[in-house]
Amino acid sequence: MSKVNWKLLKDIFISTAKIGTVAFGGGYGMIPLMEEEFVSRRGWVDSRDILDIFAIAQSVPGVIALNTSTFIGYRLAGLPGAILACVGVSTPQFFIISSLSILYLQFQDNPQVNAAFTGISACVVALILTAVLKMGESAVKDAFGWVVAVLGFTAIVFAGISAVWCILVAGLIGWSWSMVKTVQRRQE
Repeated sequence: MSKVNWKLLKDIFISTAKIGTVAFGGGYGMIPLMEEEFVSRRGWVDSRDILDIFAIAQSVPGVIALNTSTFIGYRLAGLPGAILACVGVSTPQFFIISSLSILYLQFQDNPQVNAAFTGISACVVALILTAVLKMGESAVKDAFGWVVAVLGFTAIVFAGISAVWCILVAGLIGWSWSMVKTVQRRQE
């Protein structure tokens, strides 16, 4: 029977609770915060792995922040890590959203409250753009990658195709491209 690493479990909970406490804008707004905490600050995963984790987290049902945190918690400490990561990222949000909902119902017609939410919404857009740029630098290495990225963006935004289908098709395209390159190398 393996020994429980209580310090790691505590760190998983604290890190995910911190993310759950300060993140606004849902899962996509949390991406740069999670990348900073899990990759840069803690070194629990590298920048390449975090992209794969984000892709998997978005492909399965549920909130991307919850899925990502749970996956990383599981990867680090098994089932106890997954549970603590899930509870850590969810608990602060539950209390914050509950409190804000009560306050918002009482002050929803207040112009200052509406102005604050306008500012928060603008900041969330900046967070999402930051995540896109950071992930793009790590994930897109060549012209082929840019073509797949642009096609995926176009399919999702303009054609309304589900992100899950785009990820699956992009994986198939990447695999096919790899097979073509392998055959070309063998022929040389």
